Amino acid sequence: MRRKLRVAAYAVCVRDGQILLARSPAPDGTPEWVLPGGGMEHGEDPYDTVRREVTEETGYRIEVTGLLGIDSHHVPIRGRLGRRSVDHHGVRIVYTGEITGGDLRHEVNGSTDFAAWHDLDAVPGLARIHLVDTALRLWRERPPSGRATTERPVP
Repeated sequence: MRRKLRVAAYAVCVRDGQILLARSPAPDGTPEWVLPGGGMEHGEDPYDTVRREVTEETGYRIEVTGLLGIDSHHVPIRGRLGRRSVDHHGVRIVYTGEITGGDLRHEVNGSTDFAAWHDLDAVPGLARIHLVDTALRLWRERPPSGRATTERPVP
């Protein structure tokens, strides 16, 4: 089984009771909402990654206003259609960000296809990845450890 480590940086941008999210297709093609952000390029600082990714996916420029925490996600993915199985480990750095410029637009030919503001109260009803919930818990609770209170089971 091939091992893969992916380090990524994401932003929680909240204003006027709304959160900025981007839409991305799930592995089965169903659209789901994600935090704006994404994978670090080799040699890139996570601070620069989150700023670049938010601009790419939403059109907005942000000021990084804080570090909320780090989410570690480990999942083995079975190979299909002749592909090898992958032992995937994602390390996701979650920041707070404030919009400082730019205009809302949708990414073209990227990992997302739409960006929008959503009422915080509406988030539970959205098709979304787990990281959105984890990041909102970090944003609300601001734990000193940088770890959300809901623990994942230890394998």
